[in-house]
Amino acid sequence: MTIATRILNGEILTPEEAYTLFTDETLDTMTMVHEAYQLRKHYYGHKVKLNMILNAKSGICSEDCGYCGQSREIKEKQRYALIPENQITEGAKVAAENEIGTYCIVMSGRGPSDKEVDHITASVERIKAEHPQLKICACLGLANDKQAAKLKAAGVDRYNHNLNTSENYHEEVVTTHTYQNRVDTIETMKAHNISPCSGVICGMGETDQDIIDMAFALRNIDADSIPVNFLHPIKGTKFGNMNQLTPMRCLRILALFRLINPTKEIRIAGGREVNLRSLQATALMVANSIFVGDYLITGGQPNQLDYDMIKDLGYEIDYGHTDKVVKAK
Repeated sequence: MTIATRILNGEILTPEEAYTLFTDETLDTMTMVHEAYQLRKHYYGHKVKLNMILNAKSGICSEDCGYCGQSREIKEKQRYALIPENQITEGAKVAAENEIGTYCIVMSGRGPSDKEVDHITASVERIKAEHPQLKICACLGLANDKQAAKLKAAGVDRYNHNLNTSENYHEEVVTTHTYQNRVDTIETMKAHNISPCSGVICGMGETDQDIIDMAFALRNIDADSIPVNFLHPIKGTKFGNMNQLTPMRCLRILALFRLINPTKEIRIAGGREVNLRSLQATALMVANSIFVGDYLITGGQPNQLDYDMIKDLGYEIDYGHTDKVVKAK
């Protein structure tokens, strides 16, 4: 019986089994991709979800995240305060016109002030009135219960707050907030029926065990959407000279995340162009979601290349508004 068949029959990989699979050098990566594809096809068919990021506030941050070009450690960076409402709503119009299903409003910083939340919620209300089919994801940092309630009332569908790394490796990545701070924010959003989006950044010096731990941590918090970022080293950051990834390792990581989180939206996020390179289309045999356009401070490939890639695979764009296809067994 294949791994995919076992999982479809209700079995759950144990952390020990997952580690053995991931580290077994005799197990070909494309075999793992094939197993993951069976799950992707079962739950998502040949559909691909598209996401677009708006960097609504940049470089004004007190945190020391080692991967981030907007952290307090970087002196030369793009800095601007929260942009006006009309710019946020104009971005939503661009997303709607380009077949994007989810529009992600992102702010730099530890977390939003109440005034900033009011600014975002007013923008979201306008967007929902003009583009009711567009799913809105907010990524504003550490947030509290009161702020979550406001976001939900305004129409925010999803909240992104990445775990980024394993609990064990967290202090190697950032020291200005805790791993539990991140988990607490995700749980706060879930308590207000906002769909939780949480993912990771691979290639920051973490071990194979850390990667296994990340995948299971996201399963345990029941993240609906899991963006898998691959480190795009930024000069001047702690990990600016890191170079641990190959296209095949990226595929193996994506396959692992699908096997552990079979029913979830697995999104290829930041760094896919520079790390997957010519294997981006192969990665969509595992993942069912991508970002289109630029990221926060790094560029993506031209949109048309993504649309062509999806068409060439025989896939189609998914405009569905349902967050949970099926609950994990």
